[in-house]
Amino acid sequence: HIAFIPILIPPLLVVMQRFKLDRRLVACLLNFGLIVPYILLPIGFGGIFLHDILLANLHANGLSSIDEAQLPKAMLIPVLGMVCGLLVAVFYSYAKPRHYAVRPIATHQSASTTVPTKRVMYWTGLAIVLAFITQLMVSSVLLGALVGYSVLLLSGVIHRYESNDIFVNGMKMMAYIGFIMIAATGFTAVLKATGDIDALVQASTTLVGDSKVWGILIMLLLGLLITMGIGSSFSTIPIIAAIYVPLAIAFGLSPLATAALVGTAGALGDAGSPSSDSTLGPTMGLNADGQHDHIWDSVVPTFLHYNIPLLGFGWLAAMVL
Repeated sequence: HIAFIPILIPPLLVVMQRFKLDRRLVACLLNFGLIVPYILLPIGFGGIFLHDILLANLHANGLSSIDEAQLPKAMLIPVLGMVCGLLVAVFYSYAKPRHYAVRPIATHQSASTTVPTKRVMYWTGLAIVLAFITQLMVSSVLLGALVGYSVLLLSGVIHRYESNDIFVNGMKMMAYIGFIMIAATGFTAVLKATGDIDALVQASTTLVGDSKVWGILIMLLLGLLITMGIGSSFSTIPIIAAIYVPLAIAFGLSPLATAALVGTAGALGDAGSPSSDSTLGPTMGLNADGQHDHIWDSVVPTFLHYNIPLLGFGWLAAMVL
């Protein structure tokens, strides 16, 4: 998901300096590329987010009338909001040149600044293609990754004495997501076990009355706050679905609208959270020479250009679907 950033981006910083490219724009581009595929396309991380998390939690909380083929349709309108935010960032907000000082780059220990040979490029490209094809054929991210890793290892692109360190470092980079998901799922189980969810639904329904407009907006704002704190949309869904699905049913929302509401509320905040891998990853790469601030150059730009459009377009999707 983000492991390529500290390897790919630092060597490109010199090129960005020559083009006077605003790194806030690059952070927005990377953030868009990290988030949009998994909330729209049921492949790879998208298969985990849409099928294993979003669909499973919709079914677990009483919305059994929706299937996996409908989820990309439900998320299409919110994604269009992110596209609008991206266009604003590219053509207006960060279109002007920005100057950076020429400083030495502190590369990641697994990164390489040498130009790869044609042989290395060939085998790396083949590994990527085979990993992608395997993932599509067997619907397993793990097996696809194993095939790609095996090609790199057997071809000699990754030497045997380096393989253990590379594998462990990759696991360290991503393992915290698993711990957050475990904690979030446990928190959801506690909420359900207490039996207070129904009372919360009733209280929220009473608070907004019969106003579907305000009810949807409040749910989206709560999703934004929860995800901003947790830092992961993957971990937010199990928490909010237990509350939002009964609320959406009480408001008379369609299954598509409910899926769009829960999916958007989960994705909200992932772009602008200081603890999100979608903002931490770009900062890791862009701050290799110490000239990219995490909050002001990654978090604030992505929050303004993605979370605000997601609020508007997510609200629209829940209203019209």
